[in-house]
Amino acid sequence: MDDLHRDTLVADAHNDLLMLVARRPKETWAAYFRERWIPQLVAGGIDVQVLPVFIDDEFRPEGALRETLRMIEAAHQIADHNADQVVLCTTADDLTTATEAGQIALVLALEGCPQIDNDLELLQTLHRLGVRMVSFTHFGRSALGDGSGEDATGSRLTHAGVEAVGLLEELGVLVDVSHVGRAGVEHILELATKPVVASHSSAFALREHHRNLTDEQVRGIAATGGVVCVNFFAGFLTEAEKPTVDHLADHIEHLVDVAGEDHVGLGSDFVAEVFAEKIPACDRPLIIQGLDAELFVPGLGGPAGMPLVTEALLRRGLPEATIRKVLGTNLIRVLSKE
Repeated sequence: MDDLHRDTLVADAHNDLLMLVARRPKETWAAYFRERWIPQLVAGGIDVQVLPVFIDDEFRPEGALRETLRMIEAAHQIADHNADQVVLCTTADDLTTATEAGQIALVLALEGCPQIDNDLELLQTLHRLGVRMVSFTHFGRSALGDGSGEDATGSRLTHAGVEAVGLLEELGVLVDVSHVGRAGVEHILELATKPVVASHSSAFALREHHRNLTDEQVRGIAATGGVVCVNFFAGFLTEAEKPTVDHLADHIEHLVDVAGEDHVGLGSDFVAEVFAEKIPACDRPLIIQGLDAELFVPGLGGPAGMPLVTEALLRRGLPEATIRKVLGTNLIRVLSKE
């Protein structure tokens, strides 16, 4: 592993691995994480890992809250039974203590809010259980607003969505605009009085896909003091049949140019293992939003490949101070604001 990468705090704003943990018998959650994921996170030099709670269609709507609680319980058990290596962090002090001790800091997030619907008091409940980042939608429509897959509606946030922004800021929970439709992102930026994040979004200027952010949106997030975390998913980076880590580096460089070096981070969205395990052969090839969902940047199918990003940025000649910010300190800064 490159010396710079090894000596830098590396933070990933989005890895769906918790879905795979929760699929297993509860008695195996902690051991599975220890045996399968800790080695990958260590190999990738990852110090802070955000764990989104994403609820598959099979659990919606009736089972969404129950599956959310199962996934959160899985995260707590992972931390309780691997306390020598990981810490589930709910405060800035937790983050500092964990990273200084050489432990992996885990942070809970919600990806979309099907478990909430209009019952915003449940955001307070989930905050008590450790959730520290929340996005309002996935590709479709939620009670809080429309996802980017519904951009044609031109919809902003609902009344409940507006209320949710204020409540999350009051609780000290980060509002995440990834997956929110274009008008909804603009609405959030109008309302925000605290830093906003995009946990896994790339640059629309380089790849015109509705999941990516325009330069105007990127500047708006930066103006809040927030961070845009680049998505590694090949289909959001390039139309090329053979994506490379340089396509990812292009997005990082562009976002640094647009937002400034203090407002760019990493949000891998590693889903190779999720798709490999969950999608049956009869549903292959897997096409999502018109994209080949199983086309990945070589070497970046999981956390162990993270040093490749540092190598690519060094080859580009980015200053080491900038690379350190992108790799982790920018995201850690906003996660530490309470």
